[in-house]
Amino acid sequence: MENPAITKYNGRPTADNDKRTAAEMAVYDFIDRVGVEYTTLCHPAAFTMEECEEVRKAIDAPVFKNLFLTNKQQTLFYLLMIPADKPFKTKYLSAQLGCARLSFASSEALMELLHIAPGAVSPMGLIHDTECRVKLIVDRELSTTKRYACHPCVNTASVALSLEDLLEKVVPATGHTYTWVDLPTE
Repeated sequence: MENPAITKYNGRPTADNDKRTAAEMAVYDFIDRVGVEYTTLCHPAAFTMEECEEVRKAIDAPVFKNLFLTNKQQTLFYLLMIPADKPFKTKYLSAQLGCARLSFASSEALMELLHIAPGAVSPMGLIHDTECRVKLIVDRELSTTKRYACHPCVNTASVALSLEDLLEKVVPATGHTYTWVDLPTE
């Protein structure tokens, strides 16, 4: 049975736009400008990967874990995309990036750099990082994914688009690049 609290749109939402944040609307404006096809699902707030599972089913696209990380000095910032069920061990990522151990960045840095609150971390926030201070890191295990879903800077909506469009159109249009890493599953 369909969930009446979930509404699906081809492209940007057409209802309740007066209740959407400026950061969310900027995402729709940006991906429309880039010319990427996408689907939007408006849904109850999804804070955890478990809550994202219903979204994944409704939008028929995997939802990845997006982790916002920093070094001890808080001078380097990384947005890591990994499979939802893959455990994250900082030592493996730090070794591949050639930096000291990473930890989760503060919610203040997340809001300042990506205009996102915890629970809605997404590569779509890169549109707000005009100084390109955040480096996008993608686990190579995701390279075979065709379609992908992420939050448009809020956790009450999800956009689904091709991973290729995200990495080859959206990310470059933000001025960012991305780096593949090979993280173990152990």
